[in-house]
Amino acid sequence: MRRRGLLAAGLAGALAAGCSVLPAAPYPQRRDWPILAARPNPLPPRPRGPVLLVRSVTPAPGLDRRGLQVLQPDGSMQVDFYEQWAVAPADGVEAALREWLAGSGLYAAVVAPGSRLSPGLALEAELQQFWADPGAGVARVALAVVLLDLRPGATKVRLQRTIAATAPLGGTAPPDVARAILAALAEALGQTERALAAVR
Repeated sequence: MRRRGLLAAGLAGALAAGCSVLPAAPYPQRRDWPILAARPNPLPPRPRGPVLLVRSVTPAPGLDRRGLQVLQPDGSMQVDFYEQWAVAPADGVEAALREWLAGSGLYAAVVAPGSRLSPGLALEAELQQFWADPGAGVARVALAVVLLDLRPGATKVRLQRTIAATAPLGGTAPPDVARAILAALAEALGQTERALAAVR
């Protein structure tokens, strides 16, 4: 009996020792996706054009989170904790919008708040959609934009419109989601440029 007890104690000790040296499960690492939308064929500034101020883009409720967002079949939104945008979506869209319009050839300059230049026009925008919709097979980006004329004696609101764009969703893996959302963003920026160009 004593020998059996010693064997049991030895086995328990060995198991305890074995458990203590098991490697810890690796934690998934977060991955950041930059918000980039390169404008094809950028044009030089228009020397006698107005100066456009692009104000801060505000996020609609829920779009202040950096995680990639995927619309679920029940209407809920899945926000990925480990796959996220490098900056808050509204901040990234604001920078992309300013850079895109700077290459449009419509303006003498496109500036950010705090610039010393006196703008003749100001663009305000709210980011309303920035997610993948697997049920429809697309990514969706939507912007509500308002163009204000700041020049004395001018009509204040020159344009008010919601820009909605989609791009095909190749899959639900994070690279597919990010790629499709950025493609939809580029389409939304192109639509915004065309809407602004039509304002006289």
